[in-house]
Amino acid sequence: MKVEIWSDIACPWCYVGKARFEKALDAFPHRDQVEVVHRSFELDPGRAKGDVQPVIRMLTKKYGMSEAQAQAGEENLGAQAAAEGLEYRTRDRDHGNTFDMHRLLHFAKEQGRQDELIQLLYKANFAEERSVFTEGDERLVELAVAAGLEAEDARKVLADPAAYADEVRADEREAAQLGAGGVPFFVLDRKFGVSGAQPAEVFTQALTQAWGERSPLQLIDQGDADACGPDGCAVPQH
Repeated sequence: MKVEIWSDIACPWCYVGKARFEKALDAFPHRDQVEVVHRSFELDPGRAKGDVQPVIRMLTKKYGMSEAQAQAGEENLGAQAAAEGLEYRTRDRDHGNTFDMHRLLHFAKEQGRQDELIQLLYKANFAEERSVFTEGDERLVELAVAAGLEAEDARKVLADPAAYADEVRADEREAAQLGAGGVPFFVLDRKFGVSGAQPAEVFTQALTQAWGERSPLQLIDQGDADACGPDGCAVPQH
Protein backbone atom coordinates (compact mmCIF):
# COMPACT_ATOMS: atom_id res chain seq x y z
CA MET A 1 0.00 0.00 0.00
CA LYS A 2 1.23 3.48 -0.82
CA VAL A 3 0.68 6.58 1.31
CA GLU A 4 1.49 9.99 -0.18
CA ILE A 5 1.83 12.98 2.12
CA TRP A 6 1.61 16.50 0.73
CA SER A 7 3.28 18.91 3.13
CA ASP A 8 5.49 21.98 3.53
CA ILE A 9 8.48 22.49 5.82
CA ALA A 10 6.99 25.83 6.90
CA CYS A 11 3.76 24.14 8.05
CA PRO A 12 3.64 23.42 11.81
CA TRP A 13 0.62 21.13 11.46
CA CYS A 14 2.59 19.06 8.92
CA TYR A 15 5.29 18.62 11.57
CA VAL A 16 2.71 17.52 14.16
CA GLY A 17 0.65 15.52 11.66
CA LYS A 18 3.66 13.51 10.54
CA ALA A 19 4.30 12.43 14.13
CA ARG A 20 0.67 11.42 14.62
CA PHE A 21 0.58 9.49 11.36
CA GLU A 22 3.81 7.68 12.24
CA LYS A 23 2.40 6.72 15.63
CA ALA A 24 -0.48 4.99 13.83
CA LEU A 25 1.81 3.51 11.18
CA ASP A 26 4.23 2.06 13.73
CA ALA A 27 1.36 0.11 15.31
CA PHE A 28 -0.14 -0.97 11.98
CA PRO A 29 0.16 -4.77 11.50
CA HIS A 30 1.18 -4.38 7.85
CA ARG A 31 3.70 -1.60 8.45
CA ASP A 32 6.41 -3.28 6.38
CA GLN A 33 4.14 -3.31 3.34
CA VAL A 34 3.37 0.40 3.40
CA GLU A 35 5.41 2.76 1.24
CA VAL A 36 5.41 6.40 2.34
CA VAL A 37 6.22 9.15 -0.16
CA HIS A 38 6.44 12.85 0.67
CA ARG A 39 5.03 15.25 -1.92
CA SER A 40 5.65 18.98 -2.34
CA PHE A 41 3.25 21.76 -1.37
CA GLU A 42 4.27 25.40 -0.80
CA LEU A 43 2.21 27.45 1.60
CA ASP A 44 3.80 30.66 0.34
CA PRO A 45 4.87 29.98 -3.27
CA GLY A 46 4.95 33.65 -4.23
CA ARG A 47 7.52 34.62 -1.61
CA ALA A 48 10.94 35.55 -2.98
CA LYS A 49 13.86 33.37 -1.92
CA GLY A 50 15.51 36.15 0.11
CA ASP A 51 12.30 37.42 1.69
CA VAL A 52 12.57 36.17 5.28
CA GLN A 53 10.60 37.58 8.21
CA PRO A 54 9.67 36.61 11.77
CA VAL A 55 6.80 34.12 12.02
CA ILE A 56 4.78 36.42 14.28
CA ARG A 57 5.03 39.30 11.82
CA MET A 58 4.06 36.99 8.96
CA LEU A 59 0.99 35.76 10.85
CA THR A 60 -0.21 39.25 11.79
CA LYS A 61 0.14 40.43 8.19
CA LYS A 62 -1.32 37.36 6.50
CA TYR A 63 -4.26 36.73 8.83
CA GLY A 64 -4.90 40.21 10.24
CA MET A 65 -4.48 39.07 13.84
CA SER A 66 -2.79 40.88 16.68
CA GLU A 67 0.69 39.95 17.88
CA ALA A 68 -0.87 38.60 21.07
CA GLN A 69 -3.20 36.36 19.08
CA ALA A 70 -0.35 35.16 16.88
CA GLN A 71 1.80 34.38 19.90
CA ALA A 72 -1.08 32.54 21.59
CA GLY A 73 -1.42 30.42 18.47
CA GLU A 74 2.28 29.57 18.59
CA GLU A 75 1.99 28.60 22.26
CA ASN A 76 -0.91 26.29 21.40
CA LEU A 77 1.11 24.70 18.60
CA GLY A 78 4.00 24.23 21.02
CA ALA A 79 1.72 22.36 23.39
CA GLN A 80 0.34 20.19 20.58
CA ALA A 81 3.88 19.37 19.44
CA ALA A 82 5.03 18.56 22.96
CA ALA A 83 2.13 16.12 23.34
CA GLU A 84 3.63 14.19 20.39
CA GLY A 85 7.13 14.28 21.86
CA LEU A 86 8.32 17.02 19.50
CA GLU A 87 10.40 20.07 20.30
CA TYR A 88 8.91 23.39 19.19
CA ARG A 89 10.27 26.91 19.63
CA THR A 90 7.31 29.20 20.18
CA ARG A 91 9.37 32.40 19.84
CA ASP A 92 11.91 33.90 17.47
CA ARG A 93 11.36 31.57 14.53
CA ASP A 94 11.37 32.93 10.99
CA HIS A 95 9.52 32.19 7.76
CA GLY A 96 10.67 32.09 4.16
CA ASN A 97 10.53 30.37 0.79
CA THR A 98 10.75 26.55 0.88
CA PHE A 99 11.10 25.77 -2.83
CA ASP A 100 14.78 24.76 -2.61
CA MET A 101 13.98 22.43 0.28
CA HIS A 102 11.36 20.69 -1.82
CA ARG A 103 13.80 20.34 -4.71
CA LEU A 104 16.32 18.79 -2.34
CA LEU A 105 13.67 16.43 -0.98
CA HIS A 106 13.02 15.11 -4.49
CA PHE A 107 16.72 14.42 -4.88
CA ALA A 108 16.71 12.70 -1.47
CA LYS A 109 13.82 10.51 -2.62
CA GLU A 110 15.95 9.22 -5.50
CA GLN A 111 18.65 8.35 -2.98
CA GLY A 112 16.26 6.62 -0.57
CA ARG A 113 16.80 9.29 2.11
CA GLN A 114 13.67 11.42 1.77
CA ASP A 115 12.09 10.64 5.13
CA GLU A 116 15.38 11.25 6.93
CA LEU A 117 15.80 14.64 5.28
CA ILE A 118 12.26 15.88 5.80
CA GLN A 119 12.44 15.04 9.48
CA LEU A 120 15.73 16.94 9.85
CA LEU A 121 14.28 19.92 7.98
CA TYR A 122 11.24 19.97 10.27
CA LYS A 123 13.40 19.79 13.37
CA ALA A 124 15.73 22.51 12.09
CA ASN A 125 12.82 24.82 11.30
CA PHE A 126 10.68 24.26 14.37
CA ALA A 127 13.06 23.24 17.13
CA GLU A 128 16.53 24.69 16.51
CA GLU A 129 17.82 28.24 16.94
CA ARG A 130 19.67 28.34 13.63
CA SER A 131 17.54 29.37 10.68
CA VAL A 132 16.98 27.25 7.58
CA PHE A 133 16.21 30.45 5.65
CA THR A 134 18.98 32.95 6.41
CA GLU A 135 22.19 30.90 6.29
CA GLY A 136 22.16 30.12 2.58
CA ASP A 137 22.57 26.82 0.81
CA GLU A 138 25.27 25.54 3.16
CA ARG A 139 22.73 25.13 5.96
CA LEU A 140 20.65 22.90 3.70
CA VAL A 141 23.75 21.02 2.59
CA GLU A 142 24.61 20.40 6.23
CA LEU A 143 21.17 18.90 6.84
CA ALA A 144 21.41 16.85 3.65
CA VAL A 145 24.68 15.33 4.84
CA ALA A 146 23.11 14.54 8.22
CA ALA A 147 20.37 12.72 6.29
CA GLY A 148 22.95 10.56 4.54
CA LEU A 149 23.41 12.45 1.27
CA GLU A 150 26.69 13.52 -0.31
CA ALA A 151 27.51 17.18 0.29
CA GLU A 152 28.72 17.88 -3.25
CA ASP A 153 25.63 16.27 -4.77
CA ALA A 154 23.38 18.41 -2.58
CA ARG A 155 25.32 21.55 -3.55
CA LYS A 156 24.90 20.76 -7.24
CA VAL A 157 21.13 20.40 -6.83
CA LEU A 158 20.83 23.68 -4.93
CA ALA A 159 23.10 25.53 -7.37
CA ASP A 160 20.88 24.61 -10.32
CA PRO A 161 17.48 26.32 -10.04
CA ALA A 162 16.02 23.93 -12.62
CA ALA A 163 17.03 20.76 -10.77
CA TYR A 164 13.86 18.96 -9.65
CA ALA A 165 11.82 22.13 -10.14
CA ASP A 166 9.46 20.34 -12.53
CA GLU A 167 8.94 17.58 -9.97
CA VAL A 168 7.97 20.09 -7.30
CA ARG A 169 5.52 21.84 -9.62
CA ALA A 170 4.04 18.51 -10.71
CA ASP A 171 3.36 17.60 -7.08
CA GLU A 172 1.66 20.93 -6.53
CA ARG A 173 -0.53 20.57 -9.61
CA GLU A 174 -1.49 17.09 -8.52
CA ALA A 175 -2.42 18.36 -5.06
CA ALA A 176 -4.81 20.83 -6.68
CA GLN A 177 -6.31 18.10 -8.86
CA LEU A 178 -6.90 15.95 -5.78
CA GLY A 179 -8.65 18.82 -4.01
CA ALA A 180 -5.96 19.55 -1.42
CA GLY A 181 -6.55 23.14 -0.36
CA GLY A 182 -4.14 22.87 2.54
CA VAL A 183 -1.65 20.58 4.21
CA PRO A 184 -0.90 18.09 5.57
CA PHE A 185 -2.88 16.02 3.11
CA PHE A 186 -2.59 12.23 3.19
CA VAL A 187 -3.63 10.04 0.25
CA LEU A 188 -3.83 6.28 0.76
CA ASP A 189 -3.61 4.13 -2.37
CA ARG A 190 -5.20 6.97 -4.35
CA LYS A 191 -8.55 5.92 -2.88
CA PHE A 192 -8.76 7.62 0.51
CA GLY A 193 -7.77 11.10 1.63
CA VAL A 194 -7.14 12.43 5.13
CA SER A 195 -6.86 16.18 5.55
CA GLY A 196 -5.06 17.87 8.43
CA ALA A 197 -3.12 16.78 11.50
CA GLN A 198 -5.73 14.29 12.63
CA PRO A 199 -5.39 12.24 15.86
CA ALA A 200 -3.46 8.99 15.52
CA GLU A 201 -6.74 7.07 15.88
CA VAL A 202 -8.05 8.59 12.65
CA PHE A 203 -4.92 7.53 10.79
CA THR A 204 -5.24 4.03 12.25
CA GLN A 205 -8.81 3.84 10.95
CA ALA A 206 -7.76 5.13 7.51
CA LEU A 207 -4.88 2.67 7.21
CA THR A 208 -7.10 -0.23 8.25
CA GLN A 209 -9.85 0.72 5.84
CA ALA A 210 -7.49 1.33 2.92
CA TRP A 211 -5.74 -1.99 3.53
CA GLY A 212 -9.02 -3.88 3.73
CA GLU A 213 -10.36 -2.40 0.52
CA ARG A 214 -7.37 -3.06 -1.68
CA SER A 215 -8.57 -4.65 -4.90
CA PRO A 216 -7.26 -8.20 -5.40
CA LEU A 217 -5.72 -8.99 -8.76
CA GLN A 218 -8.30 -10.16 -11.27
CA LEU A 219 -6.72 -12.90 -13.36
CA ILE A 220 -7.94 -13.35 -16.93
CA ASP A 221 -7.40 -17.08 -17.53
CA GLN A 222 -7.18 -18.08 -21.17
CA GLY A 223 -5.92 -21.58 -20.41
CA ASP A 224 -2.38 -22.84 -20.02
CA ALA A 225 0.32 -20.81 -21.73
CA ASP A 226 4.09 -21.08 -21.71
CA ALA A 227 5.79 -19.11 -18.97
CA CYS A 228 8.93 -18.98 -16.87
CA GLY A 229 8.93 -19.65 -13.13
CA PRO A 230 11.19 -20.60 -10.19
CA ASP A 231 11.81 -24.01 -11.77
CA GLY A 232 12.82 -22.58 -15.12
CA CYS A 233 11.07 -22.03 -18.43
CA ALA A 234 8.76 -24.38 -20.22
CA VAL A 235 10.46 -26.07 -23.16
CA PRO A 236 8.32 -26.36 -26.29
CA GLN A 237 7.64 -30.01 -27.12
CA HIS A 238 6.76 -29.48 -30.77
